[in-house]
Amino acid sequence: MSAEIKGEHLTHHYLTNAQLDDYPDEKQVVGNGDLVTVEEVKVAEDAILAGDEYTEEQYKKLKRKVDWVLLPLMWWCYGIQQTDKTGLGTMNLYGVQADTGMHGNQYSLLTVVFYTAYAVCEFPSNFLLQRFNMGKCLTIYMFCWGIIVLAQGFVKSFAPFLVLRLLQGAFECTISPGFNLIIANWYTSQEHNSRSLIFQSANAGWGIVVSLTMYGIAQAANKNPGGFAAWRGIAVFLGGQTLLAAGVAFFLLGTPNEVRWLKAEEKKIAYARVMKNNAGTDTTGRKTWKWGQVREAFLDPALYFQFINAFLVSVCNGALTTFGAVITLSFGFSESQVILYGIPQNVVSVLWFAFVGFMTLKFKGLRMYFMMISVIFPFIGLLFMALLPEDTSYRWTKWGMYFMTVTFILPLFSGWALISSNTAGRTKRTVMSSTTFIAYCAGNIAGSEVMKSKDAPHYIPGTIAIACCMGVEFATLIIWRIYLQYCNRKKTRAIAEMGLSEEEITKKGQALGAEDATDMKNPFFLYST
Repeated sequence: MSAEIKGEHLTHHYLTNAQLDDYPDEKQVVGNGDLVTVEEVKVAEDAILAGDEYTEEQYKKLKRKVDWVLLPLMWWCYGIQQTDKTGLGTMNLYGVQADTGMHGNQYSLLTVVFYTAYAVCEFPSNFLLQRFNMGKCLTIYMFCWGIIVLAQGFVKSFAPFLVLRLLQGAFECTISPGFNLIIANWYTSQEHNSRSLIFQSANAGWGIVVSLTMYGIAQAANKNPGGFAAWRGIAVFLGGQTLLAAGVAFFLLGTPNEVRWLKAEEKKIAYARVMKNNAGTDTTGRKTWKWGQVREAFLDPALYFQFINAFLVSVCNGALTTFGAVITLSFGFSESQVILYGIPQNVVSVLWFAFVGFMTLKFKGLRMYFMMISVIFPFIGLLFMALLPEDTSYRWTKWGMYFMTVTFILPLFSGWALISSNTAGRTKRTVMSSTTFIAYCAGNIAGSEVMKSKDAPHYIPGTIAIACCMGVEFATLIIWRIYLQYCNRKKTRAIAEMGLSEEEITKKGQALGAEDATDMKNPFFLYST
């Protein structure tokens, strides 16, 4: 049988299977305007033919298994990464600056070097994720930053702390883009947002567990003033939990092609299930890097919408994760109260993520509306928090305003999920993801820098600045959604003019996806909004 596949499902004729076997996997043939490996053509054949072999019940059974094995692990690992990254803010409450001799803006510099290393290492690390076993790469990176975080508990001066934070950023840069790529390889486009929000809810969910643990560590340290400092104990705890999670993830994390907890037949079902995304199947470990897709990515307006979205939300994130605890302390609460009163925020954040995930799974076209709603509350809260008098009698009112910021992070996470749903072409998706996470780093650096030491402890100018970012973010989301709707209408009209049946549209879209065609070159690829 030829690589066109029965019914001309593939849109280009390549070689017969016998001819394909005469070439190594790295041999390339021309298809869809890009170089396509022989291996990709074979995968295309197998995946498209498999789509007709399995029942909906088999797909559901496989999805349940993946949900129960993969999502809890990803939730745990992602929560650990978030607490490792933001633990510096809690350590600051318990004297890390004084004990290491920091002064001026040196504390802010710890965040700057973290995200600078994060940004610099983003492209090479994402290239490695495509080139090698994704699951193993992620867990090795995780193990390395676990050692680094643990070591922070033993530093005695600013310089080694700075070096460790830089290395931490270099190794942590893989987790978010890597997890989004894993979601894209396991789930359909309609499921991307809900599954991504499940593991991303650990940003708050695991934060509850860690907050209570850190509170206990601090209380124990306070009873023994001359012993191991609270912030040091917190660093050791955070690093230790990371090493434990890395050990577990080494055996379970990966794409369908990589994991050992699926049988061969189940892997085929996993491939067939995601073919409806029109974005191909799991191609991790392939050597092909397509420069045409790199060029297309930088000509695609979606990349710049993603960049602006990630940057603006991350300005708020960088400011609040680094200085949020200190700002709350300025309301008139104690250090321990700051930790405890942050738990209700985490609870509401988890509930909001769960609600949005459920709604976007059940109903199409709601993602960006929820992203817009999630920006309105923090805009109001931050603005009023900055304008209220600097008086401890307003502590609970200010705490209520600060509480309203709990939803600000959702547009960032849902934007990342849109990369999986709205970008086809393995290389293009890697470029899109890497560029977006560079914007994430730049925003976090800017966020930490808008909070000037001269404005301590209330940081009113910085608070107003990040409120303005939320306002600009709202306008960006409106324009972005209008653009995606325009693209969909244009593609829908073109499809209608082809006069194809629904079955032909489905098969041709899947074939182009299996060939690793990009979303812009696949006329049957429609964008999620």
